[in-house]
Amino acid sequence: MTTIPAAAPAVHKKNPVLALLPGLALTAGIAVLAYALRYIPGVDKLSPMILAILIGAVIHNSLGKIPGTDEGVNFSLRRILRLSIILIGLQITAQQAAEVGFGGLAIIAFGLLATLAATMAVGRLLGVSGGLSLLIGVGTSICGASAIVAAKAATGGEDDDAAYAVAGVTLFGTIAMFLYPALKDVLHLSDAAYGLWAGASVHEVAQAVFASSQGGHEALFIGTIAKLTRVAMMAPVIILLGELSVRLGFAGEGARGKPPFPWFLVGFLAMAGLNSLIAIPVEVSAPIRAATTFLLSMAMAAMGLHTNLRHVFSAGVRPLALGLFASAFISLTVLSLIKFAV
Repeated sequence: MTTIPAAAPAVHKKNPVLALLPGLALTAGIAVLAYALRYIPGVDKLSPMILAILIGAVIHNSLGKIPGTDEGVNFSLRRILRLSIILIGLQITAQQAAEVGFGGLAIIAFGLLATLAATMAVGRLLGVSGGLSLLIGVGTSICGASAIVAAKAATGGEDDDAAYAVAGVTLFGTIAMFLYPALKDVLHLSDAAYGLWAGASVHEVAQAVFASSQGGHEALFIGTIAKLTRVAMMAPVIILLGELSVRLGFAGEGARGKPPFPWFLVGFLAMAGLNSLIAIPVEVSAPIRAATTFLLSMAMAAMGLHTNLRHVFSAGVRPLALGLFASAFISLTVLSLIKFAV
């Protein structure tokens, strides 16, 4: 009797590039939809990043996980996010920071650090988790959604916390965007002082630029530079927070032991250094800027696709109250320093 050997099990090796495509197509499609929604009057005041995270969250919480998209969505949330933050460095130069002057730099730095410290302290009093308090603090004090996702990556934070922080910081930043112009004359601020106030305290870059532009050309110039200077401070501040996150008790459950060093922020600084040394033609910088925003929108879509809205809503109103406090604190602190020093 002849024995027929059992057939060896077939080995199916998935092509890693093809495995990424469905998820990448999903996050890119959400980003495209976010851009399209901005053609609706009123919606154009929201950044495509916040729209992308909202769309992603709605999809995830209504349809659940879409089969075959996990790898591409995770790639968007990690690799594409880090790449986009590195590219933000090409929007900043050391020469721009110098335009603000030493007094302006001191106001920006003090407002940032004081707001972060105060937000963490008040978060403890309100019973908000250290990780969520940190994300609200960096989003308010530095540059909104970009700082939140960078801090989340550096400290091993939670997707749900990041989604809540992005939503709250965007809400209060949008309110500030329309409130600041109405207060300029009431507060008797010069164009330059108003621009510094807006640039040093309004959250997202687009929000700060819009608010600054309502004060005239000089306000727009000073406000934009002040805002970009705050963005430049993102790297050293978040690198330090990443190093201290476990010791201070605000590392997320996603961090196993000490979170990995955020090398992508070193890349951010390297790009800012390159941009300071070499004059990049606008024909090159403009497409890079547009691509950066689109990549960030893909990353935010991926975050939304990981967000459980039930968990977000279960956080209650305390984190929202903390976001309101942080926004009011940085606004009043910077305004007081400007009134005293300028």
